[in-house]
Amino acid sequence: MQIALAQLAGREGDIAYNLSRTLAFLRDADPETSLIVFPETHLTGFAEPGHVDDRTLSLDGDELATLIAASREHDTALALGFLERDDEHVFNTTVLITPEDGIALRYRKAHLWPDERDLVAPGDSVGCVEWRGFQVGLLICYDLEFPEPARALGQLGCDLLLVTNGNMDPYGPMHARAAQARAQDNHYFVAMTNRAGEGAGLTFAGESALVAPDGETLFRAGREESVTTLQLDPQRLQDARRDYDYLKDCRIGLQGQRQDTDRGRYWHF
Repeated sequence: MQIALAQLAGREGDIAYNLSRTLAFLRDADPETSLIVFPETHLTGFAEPGHVDDRTLSLDGDELATLIAASREHDTALALGFLERDDEHVFNTTVLITPEDGIALRYRKAHLWPDERDLVAPGDSVGCVEWRGFQVGLLICYDLEFPEPARALGQLGCDLLLVTNGNMDPYGPMHARAAQARAQDNHYFVAMTNRAGEGAGLTFAGESALVAPDGETLFRAGREESVTTLQLDPQRLQDARRDYDYLKDCRIGLQGQRQDTDRGRYWHF
């Protein structure tokens, strides 16, 4: 499978601009690209004091409908983040949009960075869905620094973890190490797209990456805007899982409850 990591800068609150850039990169992508991964809250920008409600979108809004239509037109899936309004709550959300199913998977960030804890609500589950031969899961930024959500996805059979990232200086090295650890711990690919440039008073670290199921870093970007096309070799999954299996050999169980549905597999904390 060919994927692309779209390490882009964004504009806080300028949804029209962020959407137009997303559509442009989707339109101009290599025809062989099956999936494009964008950064955390790419469509809306981050929540900031005094700027939460004016930056939210709903799953059934025009912006997501436009992206679903574009995904089908170009036969390309995309993973990207935004601030989601759901009744009285706002979440830091990432969705996987596929040509076949529209919004195939929604994930709400469970581990909130200190600056956003008074602005958005935390999610309480992770999930993965089968798509074109891969079980695909989602995490967002700070989630990657905790082994538990990554392990829950491993228990669900995840093959490819997509991380929408908004990691800032000076924490770039922490996510580089965490991506390797999560991939090795759970024997799956980690494809992480971070934001570039500046925004919300932060300087973003870039360094989007693809890590193999044995923990080897196959690609790491620089700090500037870039769109990088990469190949996923399913054989690497088999190789990493051939000689030993951390998920099977682990003696300490994961808290929570698994739920299997027609739409996917979920772990509720």
